[in-house]
Amino acid sequence: MKRLLLCTLLAAACHVALAAGTTLTFSTGRLSAEVRTLSSDAFEGRGPATPAETKTIDYVVAQMKAAGLQPGGDLKDGKRAWTQAVPLLRSQIIGTPTLILDLGGKSEALSQGEQIAMRAPMDGSTMVAIANAPLVFVGYGVKAPERKWDDFKGIDLHGKIAVVLVNDPDFETGKGDFGGKAMTYYGRWTYKYEEAARQGALGTLVVHETAPASYGWATVKNSNTNAMFDIVRDNPSAVHPKLEGWIQRDLAMQMFKHAGLDFDALKKQAQTREFKPVILKGESLSASFKVDTSVVTSHNIVGRIEGSKRPDETVIYSAHWDHLGIGAPDARGDRIYNGAVDNATGTAALIEMARAFAQGSRPERSVVFLNVTAEEKGLLGSEYYASKPLYPLAKTAGVINVDALDPHGPARNFTISGIARLGLLDDLIADAKTYGMTYTPDPRPEAGSFFRSDHFSFAKRGVPAISFESGNDWIDGGLAAGKAAEDDYIAKHYHQPSDEWQASWPFTGMARDLQLLYTVGGDLANSDAWPNWNADSEFCGIRDKTAAERR
Repeated sequence: MKRLLLCTLLAAACHVALAAGTTLTFSTGRLSAEVRTLSSDAFEGRGPATPAETKTIDYVVAQMKAAGLQPGGDLKDGKRAWTQAVPLLRSQIIGTPTLILDLGGKSEALSQGEQIAMRAPMDGSTMVAIANAPLVFVGYGVKAPERKWDDFKGIDLHGKIAVVLVNDPDFETGKGDFGGKAMTYYGRWTYKYEEAARQGALGTLVVHETAPASYGWATVKNSNTNAMFDIVRDNPSAVHPKLEGWIQRDLAMQMFKHAGLDFDALKKQAQTREFKPVILKGESLSASFKVDTSVVTSHNIVGRIEGSKRPDETVIYSAHWDHLGIGAPDARGDRIYNGAVDNATGTAALIEMARAFAQGSRPERSVVFLNVTAEEKGLLGSEYYASKPLYPLAKTAGVINVDALDPHGPARNFTISGIARLGLLDDLIADAKTYGMTYTPDPRPEAGSFFRSDHFSFAKRGVPAISFESGNDWIDGGLAAGKAAEDDYIAKHYHQPSDEWQASWPFTGMARDLQLLYTVGGDLANSDAWPNWNADSEFCGIRDKTAAERR
Protein backbone atom coordinates (compact mmCIF):
# COMPACT_ATOMS: atom_id res chain seq x y z
CA MET A 1 0.00 0.00 0.00
CA LYS A 2 1.47 3.33 -0.99
CA ARG A 3 1.89 5.82 1.79
CA LEU A 4 2.19 9.30 0.34
CA LEU A 5 2.17 12.74 1.89
CA LEU A 6 0.40 15.52 0.06
CA CYS A 7 2.66 17.95 -1.75
CA THR A 8 2.23 21.57 -0.76
CA LEU A 9 2.40 22.83 -4.30
CA LEU A 10 3.86 26.26 -3.77
CA ALA A 11 6.01 25.51 -0.74
CA ALA A 12 9.76 25.31 -0.83
CA ALA A 13 9.75 21.52 -1.06
CA CYS A 14 7.64 18.48 -1.83
CA HIS A 15 7.60 15.36 0.32
CA VAL A 16 7.32 11.69 -0.51
CA ALA A 17 6.76 8.94 2.05
CA LEU A 18 8.95 5.94 1.41
CA ALA A 19 7.98 2.33 1.91
CA ALA A 20 9.86 2.16 5.22
CA GLY A 21 8.05 5.21 6.52
CA THR A 22 10.98 7.62 6.23
CA THR A 23 9.93 10.99 4.90
CA LEU A 24 12.33 12.53 2.41
CA THR A 25 12.18 15.89 0.73
CA PHE A 26 12.51 16.74 -2.92
CA SER A 27 14.14 20.02 -2.15
CA THR A 28 13.42 22.86 -4.55
CA GLY A 29 16.47 24.56 -3.11
CA ARG A 30 18.75 21.67 -4.05
CA LEU A 31 17.20 21.38 -7.49
CA SER A 32 17.75 25.08 -8.11
CA ALA A 33 21.33 24.97 -6.83
CA GLU A 34 22.21 21.96 -8.98
CA VAL A 35 20.73 23.51 -12.12
CA ARG A 36 22.46 26.79 -11.35
CA THR A 37 25.83 25.06 -10.94
CA LEU A 38 25.59 22.80 -13.98
CA SER A 39 24.46 25.64 -16.25
CA SER A 40 26.94 28.20 -14.97
CA ASP A 41 29.55 29.65 -17.32
CA ALA A 42 32.18 27.68 -15.39
CA PHE A 43 30.81 24.49 -16.98
CA GLU A 44 31.15 26.00 -20.47
CA GLY A 45 27.97 24.49 -21.87
CA ARG A 46 28.92 20.90 -20.92
CA GLY A 47 30.29 19.89 -24.30
CA PRO A 48 31.31 16.23 -24.62
CA ALA A 49 35.02 15.53 -24.91
CA THR A 50 35.97 19.01 -23.67
CA PRO A 51 37.49 20.05 -20.34
CA ALA A 52 33.91 20.81 -19.27
CA GLU A 53 33.09 17.09 -19.46
CA THR A 54 35.58 16.30 -16.70
CA LYS A 55 34.15 19.08 -14.55
CA THR A 56 30.60 17.83 -15.17
CA ILE A 57 31.46 14.21 -14.38
CA ASP A 58 33.30 15.19 -11.20
CA TYR A 59 30.34 17.25 -10.03
CA VAL A 60 27.64 14.67 -10.82
CA VAL A 61 29.64 11.77 -9.37
CA ALA A 62 30.23 13.75 -6.18
CA GLN A 63 26.49 14.37 -5.92
CA MET A 64 25.68 10.70 -6.54
CA LYS A 65 28.17 9.63 -3.87
CA ALA A 66 26.67 12.11 -1.42
CA ALA A 67 23.21 10.84 -2.30
CA GLY A 68 24.25 7.32 -1.30
CA LEU A 69 24.62 5.55 -4.65
CA GLN A 70 27.19 2.94 -5.62
CA PRO A 71 29.11 3.09 -8.91
CA GLY A 72 27.38 1.22 -11.72
CA GLY A 73 29.59 1.77 -14.76
CA ASP A 74 32.33 -0.20 -16.52
CA LEU A 75 33.97 -3.11 -14.74
CA LYS A 76 37.62 -2.42 -13.91
CA ASP A 77 39.59 -5.09 -12.05
CA GLY A 78 36.35 -6.62 -10.87
CA LYS A 79 34.95 -3.33 -9.56
CA ARG A 80 32.44 -0.96 -11.07
CA ALA A 81 33.53 2.53 -12.12
CA TRP A 82 31.30 5.58 -11.99
CA THR A 83 31.34 5.93 -15.78
CA GLN A 84 30.87 3.97 -18.98
CA ALA A 85 33.38 4.89 -21.68
CA VAL A 86 31.70 5.94 -24.94
CA PRO A 87 34.09 6.08 -27.95
CA LEU A 88 32.97 8.67 -30.48
CA LEU A 89 34.12 9.89 -33.86
CA ARG A 90 34.58 13.66 -33.56
CA SER A 91 34.59 15.73 -36.75
CA GLN A 92 34.94 19.49 -37.11
CA ILE A 93 35.34 21.79 -40.10
CA ILE A 94 38.62 23.72 -39.95
CA GLY A 95 38.08 27.41 -40.51
CA THR A 96 35.28 28.72 -42.71
CA PRO A 97 34.09 26.37 -45.46
CA THR A 98 33.97 27.58 -49.05
CA LEU A 99 30.47 26.85 -50.34
CA ILE A 100 29.54 28.00 -53.85
CA LEU A 101 26.12 27.65 -55.44
CA ASP A 102 26.18 27.84 -59.23
CA LEU A 103 22.94 29.01 -60.82
CA GLY A 104 23.34 28.63 -64.57
CA GLY A 105 26.86 30.02 -64.63
CA LYS A 106 26.26 32.65 -61.98
CA SER A 107 28.15 31.78 -58.81
CA GLU A 108 26.90 32.72 -55.35
CA ALA A 109 28.98 32.23 -52.21
CA LEU A 110 26.88 30.78 -49.39
CA SER A 111 27.54 31.95 -45.85
CA GLN A 112 27.95 29.20 -43.28
CA GLY A 113 25.30 29.52 -40.60
CA GLU A 114 23.22 32.01 -42.56
CA GLN A 115 21.91 30.55 -45.84
CA ILE A 116 23.35 27.12 -45.17
CA ALA A 117 24.41 25.06 -42.15
CA MET A 118 26.99 22.55 -43.36
CA ARG A 119 27.76 19.81 -40.89
CA ALA A 120 31.25 18.41 -40.47
CA PRO A 121 31.29 15.13 -42.46
CA MET A 122 30.81 11.92 -40.50
CA ASP A 123 31.97 9.51 -43.20
CA GLY A 124 35.58 9.75 -42.03
CA SER A 125 36.69 12.39 -44.56
CA THR A 126 39.58 14.66 -43.59
CA MET A 127 39.09 16.90 -46.62
CA VAL A 128 36.15 17.82 -48.83
CA ALA A 129 36.77 19.04 -52.37
CA ILE A 130 33.59 18.85 -54.43
CA ALA A 131 33.24 20.71 -57.72
CA ASN A 132 29.91 21.42 -59.39
CA ALA A 133 27.88 18.54 -57.96
CA PRO A 134 24.39 18.48 -59.58
CA LEU A 135 21.36 19.09 -57.35
CA VAL A 136 18.31 16.79 -57.36
CA PHE A 137 15.05 17.35 -55.48
CA VAL A 138 13.89 14.01 -54.03
CA GLY A 139 10.80 15.16 -52.15
CA TYR A 140 10.78 13.91 -48.56
CA GLY A 141 13.61 11.47 -49.26
CA VAL A 142 11.56 8.45 -48.19
CA LYS A 143 11.87 4.86 -49.33
CA ALA A 144 9.23 2.82 -47.50
CA PRO A 145 8.31 -0.41 -49.31
CA GLU A 146 5.74 -1.34 -46.65
CA ARG A 147 3.89 1.87 -47.54
CA LYS A 148 4.51 1.43 -51.27
CA TRP A 149 6.41 4.70 -51.23
CA ASP A 150 9.61 5.58 -53.08
CA ASP A 151 10.74 9.16 -53.52
CA PHE A 152 13.85 8.08 -55.44
CA LYS A 153 12.22 6.04 -58.24
CA GLY A 154 15.39 4.90 -59.93
CA ILE A 155 17.36 8.16 -59.89
CA ASP A 156 21.12 7.64 -59.80
CA LEU A 157 22.38 9.89 -57.02
CA HIS A 158 26.05 8.99 -57.28
CA GLY A 159 28.01 12.22 -57.56
CA LYS A 160 24.86 14.27 -56.91
CA ILE A 161 23.44 16.17 -53.95
CA ALA A 162 19.92 15.37 -52.83
CA VAL A 163 17.64 18.21 -51.72
CA VAL A 164 14.95 16.96 -49.31
CA LEU A 165 12.05 18.28 -47.26
CA VAL A 166 11.90 17.78 -43.51
CA ASN A 167 9.13 15.77 -41.77
CA ASP A 168 6.69 13.36 -43.45
CA PRO A 169 4.70 13.64 -46.70
CA ASP A 170 1.43 13.99 -44.78
CA PHE A 171 2.57 16.64 -42.29
CA GLU A 172 0.70 19.48 -43.97
CA THR A 173 -2.51 17.62 -44.80
CA GLY A 174 -2.67 15.73 -41.49
CA LYS A 175 -3.72 12.52 -43.19
CA GLY A 176 -2.03 9.84 -45.20
CA ASP A 177 0.28 6.86 -44.86
CA PHE A 178 2.73 8.35 -42.37
CA GLY A 179 0.67 8.85 -39.22
CA GLY A 180 -0.99 12.14 -40.09
CA LYS A 181 0.43 14.93 -37.95
CA ALA A 182 2.42 12.47 -35.86
CA MET A 183 5.94 12.19 -37.25
CA THR A 184 7.28 8.77 -38.13
CA TYR A 185 10.97 7.94 -38.19
CA TYR A 186 10.88 8.67 -41.94
CA GLY A 187 10.32 12.31 -41.05
CA ARG A 188 13.46 12.69 -38.93
CA TRP A 189 16.37 14.51 -40.52
CA THR A 190 18.69 11.73 -39.35
CA TYR A 191 16.75 9.29 -41.52
CA LYS A 192 17.02 11.64 -44.53
CA TYR A 193 20.81 11.51 -44.38
CA GLU A 194 20.90 7.76 -43.83
CA GLU A 195 18.58 6.94 -46.72
CA ALA A 196 20.38 9.31 -49.09
CA ALA A 197 23.63 7.53 -48.22
CA ARG A 198 22.01 4.18 -48.97
CA GLN A 199 20.93 5.60 -52.32
CA GLY A 200 24.53 6.58 -53.10
CA ALA A 201 24.13 10.35 -52.80
CA LEU A 202 27.27 12.44 -52.55
CA GLY A 203 25.45 14.84 -50.24
CA THR A 204 22.11 15.81 -48.75
CA LEU A 205 20.63 19.23 -48.04
CA VAL A 206 17.54 19.39 -45.85
CA VAL A 207 15.27 22.37 -46.53
CA HIS A 208 14.48 24.07 -43.25
CA GLU A 209 10.94 25.23 -42.55
CA THR A 210 10.05 26.14 -38.99
CA ALA A 211 6.68 24.39 -38.72
CA PRO A 212 7.65 20.91 -39.99
CA ALA A 213 11.05 21.06 -38.29
CA SER A 214 9.39 22.28 -35.07
CA TYR A 215 12.21 24.76 -34.40
CA GLY A 216 13.65 27.87 -35.98
CA TRP A 217 16.81 28.44 -37.99
CA ALA A 218 18.74 29.52 -34.89
CA THR A 219 18.44 25.97 -33.56
CA VAL A 220 19.62 24.53 -36.88
CA LYS A 221 22.58 26.89 -37.00
CA ASN A 222 23.65 26.31 -33.41
CA SER A 223 23.28 22.55 -33.57
CA ASN A 224 24.99 21.90 -36.90
CA THR A 225 27.91 24.28 -37.34
CA ASN A 226 30.07 23.07 -34.45
CA ALA A 227 31.85 19.76 -33.82
CA MET A 228 29.84 16.71 -34.89
CA PHE A 229 29.95 13.33 -33.17
CA ASP A 230 28.88 9.81 -34.00
CA ILE A 231 29.47 6.42 -32.48
CA VAL A 232 32.44 4.68 -34.07
CA ARG A 233 31.15 2.64 -37.05
CA ASP A 234 32.77 -0.04 -39.19
CA ASN A 235 31.41 1.52 -42.39
CA PRO A 236 30.34 5.12 -41.68
CA SER A 237 29.74 6.00 -45.35
CA ALA A 238 26.91 3.46 -45.38
CA VAL A 239 24.80 5.84 -43.30
CA HIS A 240 26.51 9.19 -43.91
CA PRO A 241 26.90 10.92 -47.29
CA LYS A 242 30.01 13.07 -47.61
CA LEU A 243 28.04 16.30 -47.35
CA GLU A 244 25.26 16.77 -44.80
CA GLY A 245 23.62 20.13 -44.28
CA TRP A 246 20.53 22.32 -44.05
CA ILE A 247 19.48 25.27 -46.21
CA GLN A 248 17.08 28.10 -45.55
CA ARG A 249 13.66 27.91 -47.24
CA ASP A 250 14.27 31.22 -49.00
CA LEU A 251 17.42 29.84 -50.61
CA ALA A 252 15.56 26.71 -51.70
CA MET A 253 12.84 28.81 -53.31
CA GLN A 254 15.50 30.84 -55.13
CA MET A 255 17.14 27.66 -56.41
CA PHE A 256 13.85 26.20 -57.62
CA LYS A 257 12.74 29.44 -59.26
CA HIS A 258 16.03 29.76 -61.16
CA ALA A 259 15.56 26.21 -62.45
CA GLY A 260 12.08 27.12 -63.70
CA LEU A 261 10.36 25.24 -60.89
CA ASP A 262 7.71 26.15 -58.34
CA PHE A 263 8.82 25.13 -54.85
CA ASP A 264 5.34 25.04 -53.33
CA ALA A 265 3.86 23.11 -56.27
CA LEU A 266 6.64 20.52 -56.13
CA LYS A 267 6.18 20.16 -52.39
CA LYS A 268 2.55 19.26 -52.98
CA GLN A 269 3.60 16.72 -55.59
CA ALA A 270 6.05 15.24 -53.08
CA GLN A 271 3.11 14.50 -50.79
CA THR A 272 1.89 11.85 -53.24
CA ARG A 273 3.14 8.42 -54.27
CA GLU A 274 3.36 9.60 -57.85
CA PHE A 275 6.19 12.04 -57.14
CA LYS A 276 9.38 11.56 -59.14
CA PRO A 277 12.81 13.10 -58.53
CA VAL A 278 13.40 16.44 -60.24
CA ILE A 279 16.83 17.65 -61.37
CA LEU A 280 17.50 21.33 -60.73
CA LYS A 281 18.74 21.99 -64.24
CA GLY A 282 21.89 24.05 -64.62
CA GLU A 283 22.50 24.20 -60.87
CA SER A 284 25.31 22.74 -58.82
CA LEU A 285 27.11 23.06 -55.51
CA SER A 286 30.84 23.22 -54.87
CA ALA A 287 32.37 22.74 -51.44
CA SER A 288 35.92 22.98 -50.18
CA PHE A 289 37.18 22.67 -46.61
CA LYS A 290 39.47 20.68 -44.39
CA VAL A 291 38.23 18.52 -41.57
CA ASP A 292 39.73 17.67 -38.22
CA THR A 293 38.72 14.13 -37.23
CA SER A 294 39.61 12.07 -34.22
CA VAL A 295 38.24 9.32 -32.06
CA VAL A 296 37.52 10.69 -28.61
CA THR A 297 36.15 9.05 -25.53
CA SER A 298 33.23 10.60 -23.74
CA HIS A 299 31.44 9.03 -20.79
CA ASN A 300 28.05 8.08 -19.47
CA ILE A 301 27.75 8.54 -15.71
CA VAL A 302 26.21 5.53 -13.97
CA GLY A 303 25.06 5.21 -10.37
CA ARG A 304 23.24 2.18 -9.00
CA ILE A 305 21.31 0.78 -6.07
CA GLU A 306 21.51 -3.01 -6.03
CA GLY A 307 18.19 -4.76 -5.65
CA SER A 308 17.49 -6.62 -2.42
CA LYS A 309 15.72 -9.62 -3.98
CA ARG A 310 16.25 -9.58 -7.74
CA PRO A 311 19.44 -7.60 -8.37
CA ASP A 312 19.73 -8.95 -11.92
CA GLU A 313 16.53 -7.10 -12.86
CA THR A 314 16.81 -3.37 -13.52
CA VAL A 315 14.77 -0.18 -13.62
CA ILE A 316 16.54 2.76 -15.27
CA TYR A 317 16.10 6.49 -14.74
CA SER A 318 17.94 8.39 -17.46
CA ALA A 319 18.79 11.95 -18.47
CA HIS A 320 21.52 13.51 -20.58
CA TRP A 321 24.19 15.70 -19.00
CA ASP A 322 25.58 17.30 -22.17
CA HIS A 323 24.67 20.47 -24.04
CA LEU A 324 26.18 22.37 -26.97
CA GLY A 325 29.31 23.71 -25.28
CA ILE A 326 30.89 26.89 -26.68
CA GLY A 327 29.72 28.04 -30.10
CA ALA A 328 28.83 31.00 -32.26
CA PRO A 329 28.02 34.19 -30.31
CA ASP A 330 24.49 35.49 -30.04
CA ALA A 331 23.49 39.14 -30.39
CA ARG A 332 24.89 39.84 -26.92
CA GLY A 333 28.20 38.21 -27.78
CA ASP A 334 27.50 35.27 -25.46
CA ARG A 335 29.17 32.09 -26.75
CA ILE A 336 28.36 29.70 -23.89
CA TYR A 337 25.32 27.50 -24.48
CA ASN A 338 24.52 26.94 -20.81
CA GLY A 339 21.66 24.46 -21.21
CA ALA A 340 19.85 25.20 -17.94
CA VAL A 341 16.47 23.73 -18.86
CA ASP A 342 18.04 21.45 -21.49
CA ASN A 343 19.18 19.47 -19.61
CA ALA A 344 20.62 20.60 -16.31
CA THR A 345 17.06 20.12 -15.02
CA GLY A 346 17.10 16.45 -16.00
CA THR A 347 20.51 15.85 -14.44
CA ALA A 348 19.41 17.56 -11.21
CA ALA A 349 16.26 15.44 -11.24
CA LEU A 350 18.37 12.30 -11.58
CA ILE A 351 20.53 13.29 -8.60
CA GLU A 352 17.53 14.02 -6.38
CA MET A 353 15.70 10.89 -7.49
CA ALA A 354 18.79 8.91 -6.59
CA ARG A 355 18.85 10.55 -3.17
CA ALA A 356 15.23 9.56 -2.54
CA PHE A 357 15.85 5.91 -3.43
CA ALA A 358 19.15 5.68 -1.55
CA GLN A 359 17.67 7.03 1.68
CA GLY A 360 14.73 4.64 1.61
CA SER A 361 14.61 0.89 1.97
CA ARG A 362 16.40 -0.99 -0.81
CA PRO A 363 14.12 -1.80 -3.74
CA GLU A 364 13.69 -5.42 -4.78
CA ARG A 365 15.04 -4.75 -8.26
CA SER A 366 18.19 -2.79 -8.95
CA VAL A 367 17.72 0.84 -9.91
CA VAL A 368 20.21 2.49 -12.26
CA PHE A 369 20.63 6.26 -12.63
CA LEU A 370 22.04 6.76 -16.11
CA ASN A 371 23.33 10.23 -17.00
CA VAL A 372 24.23 9.90 -20.67
CA THR A 373 26.51 11.90 -22.94
CA ALA A 374 26.13 13.26 -26.47
CA GLU A 375 22.33 13.41 -26.60
CA GLU A 376 22.65 16.68 -28.46
CA LYS A 377 24.83 14.94 -31.04
CA GLY A 378 22.15 12.36 -31.87
CA LEU A 379 21.33 10.31 -28.73
CA LEU A 380 24.82 8.82 -28.90
CA GLY A 381 25.38 8.09 -25.21
CA SER A 382 22.10 6.24 -24.82
CA GLU A 383 22.64 4.52 -28.18
CA TYR A 384 26.00 3.27 -27.00
CA TYR A 385 24.60 2.02 -23.68
CA ALA A 386 21.68 0.31 -25.42
CA SER A 387 24.03 -1.34 -27.93
CA LYS A 388 26.49 -2.38 -25.21
CA PRO A 389 24.36 -2.51 -22.05
CA LEU A 390 25.98 -2.77 -18.66
CA TYR A 391 22.87 -4.63 -17.45
CA PRO A 392 20.88 -6.90 -19.79
CA LEU A 393 18.11 -5.16 -21.71
CA ALA A 394 15.96 -8.29 -21.59
CA LYS A 395 15.82 -7.92 -17.80
CA THR A 396 15.43 -4.15 -17.81
CA ALA A 397 11.83 -3.69 -16.68
CA GLY A 398 11.53 -0.12 -17.88
CA VAL A 399 13.26 3.17 -18.64
CA ILE A 400 11.99 6.54 -17.39
CA ASN A 401 13.78 9.39 -19.14
CA VAL A 402 13.65 13.05 -18.14
CA ASP A 403 14.64 15.85 -20.47
CA ALA A 404 14.07 19.60 -20.14
CA LEU A 405 11.72 19.62 -17.15
CA ASP A 406 9.82 22.79 -16.35
CA PRO A 407 11.38 24.76 -13.46
CA HIS A 408 8.26 26.87 -12.94
CA GLY A 409 5.22 26.08 -10.79
CA PRO A 410 3.12 22.91 -10.88
CA ALA A 411 0.74 21.92 -13.67
CA ARG A 412 -2.49 19.98 -13.67
CA ASN A 413 -1.23 17.73 -16.43
CA PHE A 414 1.83 16.01 -17.86
CA THR A 415 2.79 14.50 -21.18
CA ILE A 416 5.47 12.32 -22.75
CA SER A 417 7.65 12.77 -25.81
CA GLY A 418 5.71 11.59 -28.84
CA ILE A 419 3.03 8.96 -28.97
CA ALA A 420 3.67 5.64 -27.27
CA ARG A 421 1.45 2.69 -26.41
CA LEU A 422 2.75 0.70 -23.46
CA GLY A 423 1.93 -0.49 -19.97
CA LEU A 424 4.46 1.85 -18.39
CA LEU A 425 2.42 4.81 -19.60
CA ASP A 426 -0.72 3.23 -18.16
CA ASP A 427 1.03 3.03 -14.77
CA LEU A 428 2.12 6.65 -15.06
CA ILE A 429 -1.43 7.79 -15.87
CA ALA A 430 -2.90 5.82 -12.96
CA ASP A 431 -0.38 7.12 -10.42
CA ALA A 432 -0.74 10.69 -11.67
CA LYS A 433 -4.31 10.74 -10.38
CA THR A 434 -2.90 10.61 -6.85
CA TYR A 435 -1.39 14.02 -7.47
CA GLY A 436 -4.39 15.48 -9.26
CA MET A 437 -2.61 15.27 -12.59
CA THR A 438 -4.01 14.08 -15.91
CA TYR A 439 -2.26 12.88 -19.04
CA THR A 440 -2.29 15.09 -22.11
CA PRO A 441 -1.07 13.39 -25.30
CA ASP A 442 1.86 15.08 -26.98
CA PRO A 443 0.32 18.28 -28.37
CA ARG A 444 2.87 18.37 -31.20
CA PRO A 445 3.34 14.78 -32.43
CA GLU A 446 4.47 16.26 -35.74
CA ALA A 447 7.69 17.38 -34.01
CA GLY A 448 8.84 13.76 -33.78
CA SER A 449 9.75 14.09 -30.11
CA PHE A 450 9.54 10.33 -29.65
CA PHE A 451 12.65 9.96 -31.79
CA ARG A 452 14.50 12.90 -30.21
CA SER A 453 14.97 11.76 -26.62
CA ASP A 454 17.23 9.12 -25.10
CA HIS A 455 14.42 6.67 -24.34
CA PHE A 456 14.21 5.94 -28.08
CA SER A 457 17.56 4.11 -28.01
CA PHE A 458 15.91 1.62 -25.64
CA ALA A 459 12.46 1.58 -27.22
CA LYS A 460 13.73 0.53 -30.64
CA ARG A 461 15.30 -2.48 -28.90
CA GLY A 462 12.01 -3.39 -27.28
CA VAL A 463 12.59 -2.08 -23.75
CA PRO A 464 9.50 -0.31 -22.37
CA ALA A 465 10.65 3.30 -22.26
CA ILE A 466 9.09 6.74 -21.97
CA SER A 467 10.40 10.29 -21.78
CA PHE A 468 8.43 12.33 -19.25
CA GLU A 469 7.58 15.96 -19.99
CA SER A 470 6.16 18.53 -17.60
CA GLY A 471 2.62 19.73 -18.24
CA ASN A 472 1.52 23.09 -19.61
CA ASP A 473 -1.83 23.56 -17.84
CA TRP A 474 -0.37 25.54 -14.97
CA ILE A 475 -2.25 25.77 -11.69
CA ASP A 476 -1.28 29.43 -11.68
CA GLY A 477 -2.35 30.79 -15.06
CA GLY A 478 -3.77 27.73 -16.79
CA LEU A 479 -3.02 26.68 -20.36
CA ALA A 480 -2.53 30.26 -21.50
CA ALA A 481 0.39 30.82 -19.15
CA GLY A 482 1.91 27.39 -19.67
CA LYS A 483 1.75 27.54 -23.44
CA ALA A 484 3.10 31.10 -23.53
CA ALA A 485 6.12 30.05 -21.48
CA GLU A 486 6.64 26.97 -23.64
CA ASP A 487 6.47 28.98 -26.87
CA ASP A 488 8.79 31.63 -25.47
CA TYR A 489 11.37 29.02 -24.50
CA ILE A 490 11.35 27.32 -27.90
CA ALA A 491 11.57 30.61 -29.79
CA LYS A 492 14.08 32.48 -27.63
CA HIS A 493 16.08 30.03 -25.52
CA TYR A 494 16.09 26.46 -26.86
CA HIS A 495 19.63 25.63 -28.06
CA GLN A 496 20.65 29.24 -27.56
CA PRO A 497 23.05 30.85 -25.06
CA SER A 498 20.08 32.39 -23.25
CA ASP A 499 19.01 29.02 -21.79
CA GLU A 500 20.31 30.15 -18.40
CA TRP A 501 19.29 29.62 -14.77
CA GLN A 502 16.80 32.16 -13.46
CA ALA A 503 16.55 33.17 -9.80
CA SER A 504 12.78 33.52 -10.27
CA TRP A 505 12.27 29.82 -11.01
CA PRO A 506 10.48 28.21 -8.02
CA PHE A 507 11.05 24.56 -9.08
CA THR A 508 7.85 23.58 -7.24
CA GLY A 509 6.35 21.95 -10.33
CA MET A 510 9.50 19.97 -10.99
CA ALA A 511 9.59 18.76 -7.38
CA ARG A 512 6.00 17.55 -7.71
CA ASP A 513 6.82 15.84 -11.03
CA LEU A 514 9.58 13.93 -9.24
CA GLN A 515 7.07 12.63 -6.71
CA LEU A 516 5.11 11.07 -9.53
CA LEU A 517 8.20 9.61 -11.22
CA TYR A 518 9.45 8.23 -7.90
CA THR A 519 6.13 6.49 -7.34
CA VAL A 520 6.04 4.91 -10.81
CA GLY A 521 9.65 3.74 -10.74
CA GLY A 522 9.46 2.64 -7.12
CA ASP A 523 6.38 0.53 -7.72
CA LEU A 524 8.07 -1.09 -10.71
CA ALA A 525 11.28 -1.70 -8.77
CA ASN A 526 9.34 -3.38 -5.95
CA SER A 527 7.23 -5.63 -8.18
CA ASP A 528 7.76 -8.67 -10.34
CA ALA A 529 5.74 -7.14 -13.19
CA TRP A 530 7.13 -6.80 -16.71
CA PRO A 531 5.41 -3.95 -18.56
CA ASN A 532 5.17 -4.38 -22.30
CA TRP A 533 4.23 -2.42 -25.36
CA ASN A 534 0.67 -2.67 -26.65
CA ALA A 535 0.15 -5.47 -29.14
CA ASP A 536 -0.17 -3.01 -32.04
CA SER A 537 3.09 -1.23 -31.20
CA GLU A 538 6.03 -1.70 -33.56
CA PHE A 539 8.20 -2.46 -30.52
CA CYS A 540 6.06 -5.23 -28.98
CA GLY A 541 7.39 -7.98 -31.24
CA ILE A 542 10.98 -6.99 -30.51
CA ARG A 543 10.35 -7.21 -26.76
CA ASP A 544 8.56 -10.53 -27.08
CA LYS A 545 11.62 -12.12 -28.65
CA THR A 546 13.39 -11.91 -25.29
CA ALA A 547 10.45 -13.13 -23.19
CA ALA A 548 12.18 -16.42 -22.30
CA GLU A 549 14.96 -14.49 -20.51
CA ARG A 550 12.42 -13.03 -18.08
CA ARG A 551 10.96 -16.32 -16.87
